[in-house]
Amino acid sequence: MKKADIAEFFRRLQDRDPEPKGELDYTNPYTLLVAVALSAQATDVGVNKATGALFEVVSTPGDMLALGEARLKDYIRTIGLFNTKAKNIIRAAQMLVDDFDATVPENRADLEKLPGVGRKTANVVLNIAFGQPTIAVDTHLFRVGNRTGMAPGKTPLAVEKKLEKVIPAEYTRHAHHWLILHGRYICKARRPSCPTCPVVDLCQYPDKTVVDPV
Repeated sequence: MKKADIAEFFRRLQDRDPEPKGELDYTNPYTLLVAVALSAQATDVGVNKATGALFEVVSTPGDMLALGEARLKDYIRTIGLFNTKAKNIIRAAQMLVDDFDATVPENRADLEKLPGVGRKTANVVLNIAFGQPTIAVDTHLFRVGNRTGMAPGKTPLAVEKKLEKVIPAEYTRHAHHWLILHGRYICKARRPSCPTCPVVDLCQYPDKTVVDPV
């Protein structure tokens, strides 16, 4: 995709949604970190159902440690891999208390030291909680980057690095959200909704749909 087309791509997405927001519920950087960690291989809707009650009693790493792993599982057992996630969340809470003064770090290196926190989770937290222009490549971004021709790559990291190079500076703050929402609701996995796509003429995907799915 040409540089001018990429700029126009994001200009149109910005026009449609000037202040895009993530769809996970949270109350502060720590609860955001927990929510994002829980969202791995789970839907945002499912995570929000579980954390609605959880975040009424937990808002800090200390609260989480006081709650304990067994009681945490009671809140999140509807979420996939809840046993492993509970264990990692408790371990991460302990590390935050011991090593970071119970404060969520504002850099990727420290975030990735936390159990259960990988590059994608760290990037989401940095972007949403701290306003950093990071790009968290989930399945939606990976698909959009490759389908459109904007950032083709064989791995999420390759797509992330390519996006960092080609997205115009004025759009980097919200690019992550625009691309996720575009992939979730328009450029869907099984059948993209090309007739309703605001950037269909810029996209290089060779198998565009002609009509919306019934």
